[in-house]
Amino acid sequence: MGNQLAVLSQAFPPKSTFAPAQMPDLTGRVVIVTGGNVGIGKETIKALLEHNAKVYMASRSKEKVDAAIKELVQQTGKEAIFLELDLSSLASVRRAAEEFMSKEKELHVLFNNAGVMWPPRELLTADGYDLQFGTNVVGHFFFTKLLIPALVAGKETSPDHHARIVTTSSGAAYGYTLNFDAIKDSPARRSMMTNTLYSQSKFGNVVVAREFAKRYADQGIVSTSCNPGNIKTELQRYAPTVLRKVMNLVLYDAPYGALTQLWAGTMPETLDYNGKYLIPWARMGQCRREAYDDALGEKLWNWLEEQVKDK
Repeated sequence: MGNQLAVLSQAFPPKSTFAPAQMPDLTGRVVIVTGGNVGIGKETIKALLEHNAKVYMASRSKEKVDAAIKELVQQTGKEAIFLELDLSSLASVRRAAEEFMSKEKELHVLFNNAGVMWPPRELLTADGYDLQFGTNVVGHFFFTKLLIPALVAGKETSPDHHARIVTTSSGAAYGYTLNFDAIKDSPARRSMMTNTLYSQSKFGNVVVAREFAKRYADQGIVSTSCNPGNIKTELQRYAPTVLRKVMNLVLYDAPYGALTQLWAGTMPETLDYNGKYLIPWARMGQCRREAYDDALGEKLWNWLEEQVKDK
């Protein structure tokens, strides 16, 4: 019952006390936003550009990115930089990280924002993982690990002497925990609904974000996860048409979805929230209790390390 109440309370949050206008000047700060060409990611990039950050838009489709960058230039007068990244392919993740590191020595904020929700259950990543877990969790884990040297270097030149990782989870994290037998294709995975597999991936985001916080705090890295709120974006593209129409009656517009992660990634007070789960709009919350199980976190971390060790 507690998990259901948490989801319900976060679906209709109080008015935000934070607005992007409160963000500090980000001149000299280098930022990556995964999946930044649409929805919450694009709104996040818009606010970052307006505050003078140098922003890499890490996405799959150059055509879609070019259109998004052009639109953002018209809105802000600033230009984001395309970084080709397909999180469903670990080879692409490595290429993207290497491409970024060839151009930049420092990274100040990494927004692990991209995600896929409710695709057909038969879809897998290039490496054989459930598409949702492989994209949302495995791909972002590998990308973040590869960028740790740049984040450590970034904290040296950050005005607050920290670098930040902000991972976009969801209220769906309350819906399920982890079934390690259902991450790659298996009878266990095929017996699960696609919305349950999505919940598994979003719960995994919270656990992994907390593990990054525990393991890299002494190097000046602050890692948080957040529920961005129930937002109307292309994330719902796999939902049936009728369901999408019903959902749109209660969903918020994309700028609302950027609030909590912008707060986490830029504001001084959120430096104190390392390892925390943040909720709409720009508040500290609490995920389901299993997310704080250190043994489960250790197990998932070790499993992920094994998956990427030869990639």
